[in-house]
Amino acid sequence: MSVVFVTGGSGFLGSLLIDRLISDGHSVTNIDLVESSLHHPRLFSVVGDIRNRPLLDQLLNASKPKVVFHCASHLAHGALNEKELWSSNVEGTHTLAQAVAAAGVPTLVYTSSNCLWGMGFARPVREDDAPAPVEIYGRSKWEGEKILQSFSDRFATIAIRCPTIMDEGRLGLLSILFEFMNEDRRVWVVGDGSNRYQFIYAKDLIEAMLAGWASGRSNVFGIGSDDILSMRETYEYVVRQSGSTSKVTSLPKAPMIAAMRAAHLLGVSPLGPYHYRMIASDFMFDTTKIKSELRWRPTLANHEMLLRAYRYYQANRAEIYSRSLVSAHRKPADMGVIRLMKWMS
Repeated sequence: MSVVFVTGGSGFLGSLLIDRLISDGHSVTNIDLVESSLHHPRLFSVVGDIRNRPLLDQLLNASKPKVVFHCASHLAHGALNEKELWSSNVEGTHTLAQAVAAAGVPTLVYTSSNCLWGMGFARPVREDDAPAPVEIYGRSKWEGEKILQSFSDRFATIAIRCPTIMDEGRLGLLSILFEFMNEDRRVWVVGDGSNRYQFIYAKDLIEAMLAGWASGRSNVFGIGSDDILSMRETYEYVVRQSGSTSKVTSLPKAPMIAAMRAAHLLGVSPLGPYHYRMIASDFMFDTTKIKSELRWRPTLANHEMLLRAYRYYQANRAEIYSRSLVSAHRKPADMGVIRLMKWMS
C-alpha cells in the first residue's frame, strides 16, 4: 500500500476520495483550509494553505507520497472574491507543482472542469478542443492545467476535466433545486428543457482518478456519464421517484438569460456567466479516450445520481442547514434573488 497526498481532502469530492483510499489500505496526508470530518489512524489531516510552500515542503518530505491528488479549489459562488479565487487556484497550483517537483513525487492527478468552456456544443467535446472559459473559475482551472503541463519533465500529470460531480451529500447550487422539490414548488427549466448537460458520479470519477494514477503517464481526459436524458426528463424522473409533487415548468429562454445576466451584474445571484450561458445549452464530453486508455466506464446515469443526491438532502435537511465551516459543495448555496422565484412557485 502507498502513501498518498490529497489537497482539498475536506471537501465533498476529497472526503469521498480519502474514504476510498483508506478503504484500499493507503495512508493519506490531507491539506485543506477546512478541518476534515474524517478520522482514521492512517489519515493525517492538516488545516493549511497550498500557497504555503514551507508547509508543503514539510508535509511532502515527511510523508514521501507516491501520488498527489490535487482537489483543492475555490468555487466562483464560494470564494470571498475573485482575487482570492485566482490566488488560491492558480498561484496555489503553481506553488504545489514546485513543491511536488522538489520532493520527487512521480505523479499528480488534477481535477479540472468543464468550465473550460462557456458555450454549448452540438457534439461531444473532445480533449483536443481549444478551451474558451468565460468566467474566472474556468480560467483558473485552465491556467492550472497549463502550469502543471509546464512541469511535465518533473512529474506525470493526469488532468481529468469534470462536469458537475454528483453523489449523496453534494449540495452547493444544487440545494436550490432540492429546496424547490422538497417544498413541492415548480421546478424551472430555461427554454423547453430539451438540452442535455452531463454529470459525473463521484465514485466513477474516483475510479478514473485511481486509474490515472496507475497509468503513470501525463494525459488529459474528459469524463462524464452515459445515457443522458434531457434536463426536463431528468428533473421529472427525480420528482416522480422521490414522491415530490413539483411540476417542471418552462421559462422563456431569451428573457430569462437576460435577467440572469442582469442579476449577476447587480451581485444578487449566485449564478454567474457560465451558468446563464449554459443553462439551456447542450454540453457533453466525448469519453472515448478515457474509456479506451484507462479502461474506465461510468456506472450511473444523470437521473440516477441526481436522485441519490436529492434523497440524501431529504433525509438530512435539518442538519444540512445547520452546517458551518464546511466546503461550498457540502453546504447550501445562498439563493439570492432566486428566492423571488421560489415565492412565485
